Amino acid sequence: MEKVEGLKKNKKIVDVLSSKKAKYIVGTTLLSVIGVALPRVFHVIAGSTAGATFLPMHIAVLIAALTFGITSAAVVAGSSIVCSYLLTGMPTLARLPYMLIELIIYAVLLGVFNKKFNSYISLIATIILGRLLYAGVLFVSINLIGLQTYGISVIESIKVGIPGIIIQLAFVPVIAKIMNERLKLKND
Repeated sequence: MEKVEGLKKNKKIVDVLSSKKAKYIVGTTLLSVIGVALPRVFHVIAGSTAGATFLPMHIAVLIAALTFGITSAAVVAGSSIVCSYLLTGMPTLARLPYMLIELIIYAVLLGVFNKKFNSYISLIATIILGRLLYAGVLFVSINLIGLQTYGISVIESIKVGIPGIIIQLAFVPVIAKIMNERLKLKND
């Protein structure tokens, strides 16, 4: 009788952990951790400019958007940026709000585009429109509101970030597809 009760408890735990909500929460949490850890790995391997070149923090946000949707990607963006700053001091405090806005722009755009188009077209549209919107945010922040810049232009960030954009296009849709298949999710 005790074995039967134990099996019923185990089945309930498995059912809870197998639910879409649990997958969403665990996946979002893990992608947030990756959003903090991946930039550290790139900085150790490739030096202090690796973040601007390879855009590692973007990867976790983009995967979250394609796998779990806008809310998850926005949570990954915010938690990754804030936790990374608190744990490592990166991004710098001057760059933090701009990067947070940039990543949330990508989270929203990719989440919206992915509902209408395949992941590759969605990602390309997000990268292009995201950069344009981010340029607008920088322009308004610096020229109209008078906030300080952190010393990089959108054009320069695109040039420097080409390797990261290539990595995003090559790996993000593939990883998201694998996650969706393995987790048996359909991004709603």
